[in-house]
Amino acid sequence: MNPSQSPMLARRQMVGVFLAFAFAYFLSTLMRAITATLSPALTQELALSAQDLGLLAGGYFLGFSVTQLPLGKWLDLHGPKKVILSFLVVAVLGCICFAMAESFVGLWLARVLCGIGVSACLMAPLTGYRRWMDPGSQLRANSWMLMTGSLGMLCSTLPVQWLMPFTGWRAIFAGLAVLVVVAMLMIHWIVPAWEKPQETSAKPVDAEAGYGPIWRSAYFWRMAPIGFFCYAGMLAVQTLWAGPWMTVVGGYTPIEAATGLFGINLTMLVTFWIWGLVTPKLAQRGLSPNRLIAWGQPISLLILATLIALGPQLGGHTAIVLTLFCVSSTFVSLAQPAVGMAFPSHLAGRALSAYNLVIFVGVFVVQWGIGLGVDFFKSLGWPPVLAFQSAFSVFGACATLSYVYFHWANRDNSA
Repeated sequence: MNPSQSPMLARRQMVGVFLAFAFAYFLSTLMRAITATLSPALTQELALSAQDLGLLAGGYFLGFSVTQLPLGKWLDLHGPKKVILSFLVVAVLGCICFAMAESFVGLWLARVLCGIGVSACLMAPLTGYRRWMDPGSQLRANSWMLMTGSLGMLCSTLPVQWLMPFTGWRAIFAGLAVLVVVAMLMIHWIVPAWEKPQETSAKPVDAEAGYGPIWRSAYFWRMAPIGFFCYAGMLAVQTLWAGPWMTVVGGYTPIEAATGLFGINLTMLVTFWIWGLVTPKLAQRGLSPNRLIAWGQPISLLILATLIALGPQLGGHTAIVLTLFCVSSTFVSLAQPAVGMAFPSHLAGRALSAYNLVIFVGVFVVQWGIGLGVDFFKSLGWPPVLAFQSAFSVFGACATLSYVYFHWANRDNSA
């Protein structure tokens, strides 16, 4: 049997598999975004600077990123179930270490462990879906996985803010460790084992080529810059800098900022749900992800420019504009499944993981870079609001250039 061929799962079985994977991904995004809500408490308790805060949040993405290349090979070889269960053990350890940490260094190392531990929570299901679903269903499943991720980010806002006075942030992370164990049990019971293809004398030319076919792909490199700056930038804002922007630039209180984050993530949840409904129909009509990105991404850039230019003048409307920025940035989320489908299924794990590496290195760079920028401009004597606007302006310029490259690299005039 050709490695690119594999039987699809029955619809009922696929629903169960989706729910098991989705619960794990829900927890991973809750861990990813929780620092935005906890940032006031952590800043006060540990006297963190903007650079420290960006580095702490970025530790998750650093840990996440370092696993992506070996993860892709392991997914193609061993399958989603075995790989994700192995990684989630590290996530449990990371949550426990975070709950017990007594210093900034301890917190940062725990965040790195958390990032490593949940680094398979999206790539594992997407690799499975590449074999178990048709292309339209893959786009839908990708969008609905991201919808589940938005639910995790939603629960990292007001629910966490409400729990904090009663439990404290340490107990919250201890509870996360327990929930990750529950997710592991669900995956163990529900997700089928990976059926390796039958051996044949004729192996695909690139079967043992590692990441060579990925790195040589012009399409992969066309999509890489927008993944690094546009998609990663949206995640960096959503999971960290939206909160500080609302408090410093918009003048929000911590509870108002948490409410704003709740609204952002609720809207993102609905947006990805809608994407899941419409993407199969758009694909049937010949509207490719490339074309949708080309149409939609400029809207995001214009909204970001508005946010930066108006700054404190937006006042109570700051959360609305941040929400519009994040929602309009979801066009570029279509790049991830598009990259996966651009390669044969036996390379899907490597293609998806390589692109995920681009995205999450981008999140780390943008999150930390904005923090560095804020501190740098403050060191020049600039007021905090202007420092934030200037740091975001640098990010916006990079995102715009990546979109320009997305068009320039389309040398074959494809959509």
